[in-house]
Amino acid sequence: MGYIQRDGCNQGMLFPGLLDDFVLADQVCHVIDSFIERLDRSELEFERARAAETGRPGYDPRDELKQYLYDDLNQIRSSRRLESQYCRNVRS
Repeated sequence: MGYIQRDGCNQGMLFPGLLDDFVLADQVCHVIDSFIERLDRSELEFERARAAETGRPGYDPRDELKQYLYDDLNQIRSSRRLESQYCRNVRS
């Protein structure tokens, strides 16, 4: 079983427009996304965790690394603060 697939930033959602259209152009999340996507995953020795037969597949390690870098750069230590940062970075 593969990783849990996320919706791409350029994939249409249930609401009009693309998710990437709602994120301000000067946000660091664009830089993090581009940087991580260009890394050679095998060179970093990302190993795939195996879920139990009844378990759900794991998240892609690249997505988790993006999340970790974003949190670290913004000194985010709690899920509530993380949520407020996401709300700030997405245009309303």
